Amino acid sequence: MQTESRSIDTLRSREVERLVVGQPTSDGAGVRLTRVLTRELQRRLDPYLMLDEFRSDDPDDYLAGFPDHPHRGFETITYMIAGQMRHRDNNGGQGLLDAGGVQWMTAGRGIIHSEMPEQKDGLMHGFQLWLNLPAADKMIAPSYRDIAASGIPELTTPEGVRVKVIAGRTLGVAGAVARETTEPLYLDLHMPAGSAGAQELPATHNAFLYVYAGEVEVGGERRKVGAQRLAVLTNDPLADGVSIRAGAETRLLLVAGRPLNEPIAQHGPFVMNTAQQITQAIADYQAGRF
Repeated sequence: MQTESRSIDTLRSREVERLVVGQPTSDGAGVRLTRVLTRELQRRLDPYLMLDEFRSDDPDDYLAGFPDHPHRGFETITYMIAGQMRHRDNNGGQGLLDAGGVQWMTAGRGIIHSEMPEQKDGLMHGFQLWLNLPAADKMIAPSYRDIAASGIPELTTPEGVRVKVIAGRTLGVAGAVARETTEPLYLDLHMPAGSAGAQELPATHNAFLYVYAGEVEVGGERRKVGAQRLAVLTNDPLADGVSIRAGAETRLLLVAGRPLNEPIAQHGPFVMNTAQQITQAIADYQAGRF
């Protein structure tokens, strides 16, 4: 995951500021999940609002799915590792999110959608990340895009690290999605035991990584980050990026973005800038204006 011009030996790495343990919860019609990026981290990890991991091979944990529900003011990025989920929305959009695929939905001024499992048994595993929209774009027209696994650029470094580039850029490879204002970087890294790599990150961007299998060491301090741990990375103006070493075979998400530095007002599935806008969002939804 290192860039053409920098190696793990020459890059000055960010360190781990803090480790976060996800909180078990449920959402939708009772789907069990782990909420890793919670509301208390929204300012620190701006422009990201939430990260959920859902993982279970018990159908009772996921079959009820996420029936019709509204969103306004941000984007949802659903990344499926295993299983299948069907999306339908009130704009006529629909698609099947399969293993390895991504659903990128812009709620904008308002959308009502459902996400329902299309499997009766087996492992359901994936992530949903919420990316905030700038104030100027919160009321844009909603949109929806399915990206199959085959449509997500992938590369392998000389160290054998396999990288799926969902958004952003690494080793000269552009991801499946780009956003001008928030400049999201979203990588899924598969690291063999003993491998290492480095990713350049703009000093102005907030960043974190989430290990969902295995264990890594981060930065020059070699702080260990184990499975089901989110590591908030320091904002060091002198750091060029982040270096990562895998002791065991590891899979992790590396996420970064340019902060909006705007007020955040949230009420459930609505994320705006003021309380008045939230009140309007609720009124619009109840009046059927989504």
